[in-house]
Amino acid sequence: MAARQQLDLARRAPASKVILALLLAASCAFPSASQEMAAEAERLASAQLALDSAHWEEAAQLAAGPAQQSAEFDLIEALALARLGRFSEARAALQAGHRKRPGDPRFLTELAGLAYKQKNFAEAKRELRAGLQLEPDARYNHEFLGTIYFLEGNLEAALKYWNPLDKPRLRSVSVTPPPQLLDLLLNRSIAFNAPQTLTTDALLASNARLRALGIFPQQRIDLAPAADSDSYDATLHLAEKNGFGDSWIAALVFTFSGLPYSTVYPEFFNAGRQALNFTSLARWDAQKRRFFLNAASPLFHDPSIRLELFLDARDENWNLSRTFFPSGVTLSDLNVRTTAAGARLHFVPSGRWTWNAGIAAAHRSFRNVPQALPSAAQPFFTGTNSLAVWLAADRSLLRAPERRITVDASAEVSAGRNFAHSLGGFGIFRGSLLARWFPKATGDDYESRAQIRTAALAGRATLDELFQLGIERDNDLWLRGHRGTTAGRKGAALLGRRFFLANWELDKNIYNAGFLKIKLGPLLDAGAVADSSGLFGSREWLVDAGAQAKIQVLGAITLTLSYGRDLRGGRNVFYPTVIR
Repeated sequence: MAARQQLDLARRAPASKVILALLLAASCAFPSASQEMAAEAERLASAQLALDSAHWEEAAQLAAGPAQQSAEFDLIEALALARLGRFSEARAALQAGHRKRPGDPRFLTELAGLAYKQKNFAEAKRELRAGLQLEPDARYNHEFLGTIYFLEGNLEAALKYWNPLDKPRLRSVSVTPPPQLLDLLLNRSIAFNAPQTLTTDALLASNARLRALGIFPQQRIDLAPAADSDSYDATLHLAEKNGFGDSWIAALVFTFSGLPYSTVYPEFFNAGRQALNFTSLARWDAQKRRFFLNAASPLFHDPSIRLELFLDARDENWNLSRTFFPSGVTLSDLNVRTTAAGARLHFVPSGRWTWNAGIAAAHRSFRNVPQALPSAAQPFFTGTNSLAVWLAADRSLLRAPERRITVDASAEVSAGRNFAHSLGGFGIFRGSLLARWFPKATGDDYESRAQIRTAALAGRATLDELFQLGIERDNDLWLRGHRGTTAGRKGAALLGRRFFLANWELDKNIYNAGFLKIKLGPLLDAGAVADSSGLFGSREWLVDAGAQAKIQVLGAITLTLSYGRDLRGGRNVFYPTVIR
């Protein structure tokens, strides 16, 4: 505060001298008022001299005067009162001066200094941002704002205000604990080095590349001011996945977290120290057997290009008695078998957007299909081979780090062909918007999340290619008051070739013990699904409300317990699942 005050006084002395000169000139131009104005000029000069001489009490007494006095007196009085620790009086003087000169940013800057001195960071930031509206290039305000956000642990917001000043300059960059990942891959993942300025783009690019490697579930970048210079030391804290897990306890938890619903998740990470990862799922549920395998690795030791190969085989029983509408036809024991394999290339051009492209081939077959199906329904239950390609992109639309708000968008276009004669070509468009907001300046005590998704499929499709709205582990289009299964069989989720879905939830931390964190909050879902055949669809807008608890273990696995109520149908759904 002392250094800041010295800077303020150095900047404001010329302003007081200009005011004094104007008063003297006015006294010469208007002799009738010369005595009064000369007295005011003398008082202003004396008050300024007392302030410059650190005689705070004298300066405050000299600057105190009638309400209509010049705003310069209010400023001197406020500065002196602040040095005397009389903050409420200093604030009143600054507010009086600001009312007289609303276009003068000095009063807002000093109000911010008072708030900062009293640990009221929210008010300090508000006044500094208002000052930047009046003086966008004010270096002092940029420096001050960046420092406050840095102290709050909001590095991205700090960089937003520091970067225009070519700050922070890095003296060193280190990683702790030392990762097993190859140095070449690690160095290419980190987009900044010393001696450079750490920029927002470099920070976001580094975070995106490290996430894309798939072995760093938790990452944090800390800055520490260097003792002997104006530079900073940057330290990356990376929790790395290696082999089956960081410990045998973690490996057991990760692998067998799905045992309550007959599922295991064998995984192996960072094979050969090259971020070559194998993830899989094996489910022996009699109604929904599934085996999934994914292998992913950077190409050419470049963390911004990643190749994934996948295989997905399913043997599922479906009950469509509530979602397939033709009268006289009951489909409660349908068997659907699918096998799909493909490849995906994932690209990370920057920290603000990514894109991916892929190709997949699939085989489908249907058993226990009734003979008396309407002709319009037969394509949905036709066994076929298919081939599809897709192109998708994710883009950050809005980043307001000082408000802790982000809005991300994604879009995907795919085209393919089912080779059965009754099906043919198809195309799909998907789009989504995701907004996240942490209302508090620090931590994640509250988190609000809202998402809007929509998609449309053109052409004929088989049953398992339809969009499904309902809560179920193999489906992420959750209406949490609508169950996706009946007695363990799929088909209870509402189906169709077009849908719109909006989800909102608010999480509040109610317990945090490091390795175990519990969140609780309300939820609200709304959506509809339709199909041009008239055989599927919701036929009305659906609204679900409820609450959910999230129990996070070891920072990587989350047990979600959701309770949703269908506000139209009156049904209740309690659903536990593990999110990885």
